[in-house]
Parts: sequence; C-alpha cells; structure tokens
Amino acid sequence: MAHPTPHPRTISPSGTLTGRVRVPGDKSISHRSLMFSALAVGTSTVTGLLEGEDVLATAAALRQMGASIARSDDAVWTIDGVGVGGLLQPASALDMGNSGTSTRLLMGLIASHPITATFIGDASLSKRPMGRVITPLTQMGADITASPGGRLPLMLRGLCPAVPIRYTLPVASAQVKSAVLLAGLNTPGITSVIEPVATRDHSERMLRGFGATVTVEAAAQGKIISITGEAELKPQHIVVPGDPSSAAFLVVAATIVPESDVVVENVGLNPTRAGLFTALRLMGASIEELDRREVGGEPVADLRVRHAALTGIEVPPDLAPSMIDEYPALFVAAAFATGRTIARGAEELRVKESDRIAAMAAALSAIGARVEEVEDGLLIDGTGGDPLPGDATIATHLDHRIAMSLSVAALNCRADVTLDDASPVATSYPAFFDQIAHLQGDAA
Repeated sequence: MAHPTPHPRTISPSGTLTGRVRVPGDKSISHRSLMFSALAVGTSTVTGLLEGEDVLATAAALRQMGASIARSDDAVWTIDGVGVGGLLQPASALDMGNSGTSTRLLMGLIASHPITATFIGDASLSKRPMGRVITPLTQMGADITASPGGRLPLMLRGLCPAVPIRYTLPVASAQVKSAVLLAGLNTPGITSVIEPVATRDHSERMLRGFGATVTVEAAAQGKIISITGEAELKPQHIVVPGDPSSAAFLVVAATIVPESDVVVENVGLNPTRAGLFTALRLMGASIEELDRREVGGEPVADLRVRHAALTGIEVPPDLAPSMIDEYPALFVAAAFATGRTIARGAEELRVKESDRIAAMAAALSAIGARVEEVEDGLLIDGTGGDPLPGDATIATHLDHRIAMSLSVAALNCRADVTLDDASPVATSYPAFFDQIAHLQGDAA
C-alpha cells in the first residue's frame, strides 16, 4: 500500500490553552469491540467508536470475512456477527494500512479458522516485525509465510481445530497476549498465556463481557490468563471510553503552556493504561479527576489539567507497560522540566510505527532540547519551563504519535516548528489539530 502524498504542517507557538475537549474513543477498545462483535451470534452496537484509519482498517477486514458492519448518521455502529468459527475466506488481501493492532489481533483470530488470508500494509507497517505473534500462532498450528524479517506482506493459513498452548510472553505485549487468546476462542480445550509483566487487560475484560470463559490467576511466574475454547459470544451494546493515549497529548500541552486550564472529558483510566498520568504527577503536574465513573466496564473521569512547574524524575520501570504508547508525550513534558528526567525501560518503542526512541531524540534535539539517547529510552535535561528555540522541520516517520508529540512541544517554542507530514495523525486522532485550535481560540 502506497502512503498518500505528504501533508506538511507548521505549528506556531501558542498562547494560553483553555476550555473543554472530548478525546476520541479508545483505540484498543474500538478494535476489540468490532472484532468480538463480529464473532458474536446476533447484533451488537457500539457507540463512541474511534473512527480513525486504523480502526476502519479493522472494520474493512471483518467485512471481507463475512461480518455485516454499518454506521448510522448518529455514529452508532451496528455489527451482525458470524459466530466463533464462522469467519469466511476473504476474496482479496487484508489491507491493514498503518495498524499493527489490526494486524496482530486479526492474525490471532484467523489462526484457528480454516481460511487463508494475506496481510498487507503501508510502508511504515511493512517495516514492523511480526515474529513475536508468528511464534505462538505457529505453535497452535497456523502456517505463516512472512516477508524477510517476519514482516508484511505475509500469508496466514489457519488450522481448525487448532492446538491449545500454554505460552509465556518473552516480552510484555498486550497485542501478542490478545492474539493468542483470540486464537484460543475457536480452539478446543484451554489456551493459556503467562504474563510475567502485566499489560493492558482490555481483551480479558471484554471477552468476559461477551460471555467467554476467561480466568486470571496469580502465579510465581506472573499472571496466567486462560480462555476456554469453542466459545459462543453473545452480542453486546458497547460504550467506548475516551482514549488515554490521545488524551496524553492534551494533558501535556496544558501542563507545559503557561497559564493553561483545560478539561479533557471522558478519559479511560484503566490502571493498565494510566501510567503516564502517574509519571506526570510524580513530576508535579496538576491533574484532577472529575466525575469518576464507569463506562462499559472501564473506569473513566474528566481530567482538569492546569499549567504546572515540572521537575525531572527517574521514571519508575514498573510504569513502562502501562504507558508504552505515551512515552513520546512524556519525553516532551520532560523537555520543559527542571533537571534531568531518566525515562528507560522502553525498548518496545524501537519497533513501533517508527523507532520512537531515535525519532523523538532527533526531533527534540532539532527544536533545541538537550537529549541523550540510550538503548531503552532517553535522558532529557529540561529547560525549567522556558520555551525551546523551535525553528525546525521534523521528520515524523509516518508515525502519528511523533507528529502529535512535536505539535505539542511546538506550542511552547519561540519559533515555528514544521512537520514534514501531518497526515498520519488521522490514524488515531482525526480531530487533533481542530481541538488544539479550539483550545487556543477559547483563550483569545
């Protein structure tokens, strides 16, 4: 898949940010709500779905395999499922665009169905290794032929019945865990994943909600998550909470731009996803939870964020799995703190949409931050709250989080910052630039 023509965008320094905004639906939950609904017997509805390119890629792939998925004018999505075991042979390749989540989870779903699928993606996704998913799915019986390095394009031939396994995750990854559990849905017997380090638990929560038998037990080697196969999923009405990974950029923006006062509404605060907010509070950020509640089985609150002076910290290593996608936003916050921030334990960033450690080191250095790159993170000496020089063009590497992180940093620079391509932002947060403009307009 060819990436569309780049769309450069220039970000100018901002005055105070004030007002209220609502972030898009959680990307992880949006993907899973479509997948599990497609495997239920009957009609499910989803409200609050993130309508970014990644989630739409999941919807398109599920349609190709027999699910009926439609959106009403009032943004309610209706899914008529095919039942576990009922996926149909797709007539053409499944185009995953830029979505690693779509790819890895759908590989899991298909692995225990008697069908063959070819996965393709854009230039960025085609550089990302899939070996960590290929290994357990091959153990379950799937036949997978990948491009060199375990990359896309790849062809997967599912096996039915597949073989239940007990698999220990070699590296913390919710996507690999979920892929194995999804393969286990249509596999006779009990499939188990041993998780030495806890990762986001949306799959376990939602599969239970759909009626699957999922158990979680503590053991000496970590959590053991097990699913009983040949499940029958029941249709659900799902309300998707706001994405904490998207909220991260607005929270950091309000924190670093002087005199800002912003309320970010409807933010999911699942403890396996909220590590960034913990780290920012350790640095001195002012993040107040308003109207804490539960939405669709997930804890949610409105976050009131006010500008605050930050102090550099050594980020606790045990926070890494619960904030892996938010490290780029944390790096930006650290660039404006007083003193040094040591942010390590994030090797996983090397194999995201881009090498986010190298990309953020280069981008922050280009706008004047003092950054030292190490294998598993960055060491950042902050400005003490002063603006950075800016006046640079940033390579976003087709990565939405790099683009949004540097857009936030640019709000507290002395001169403009230009993104070489802002179009990847649409994969997860289509309204991002409009919402920043809204917060700037309210300040006027």
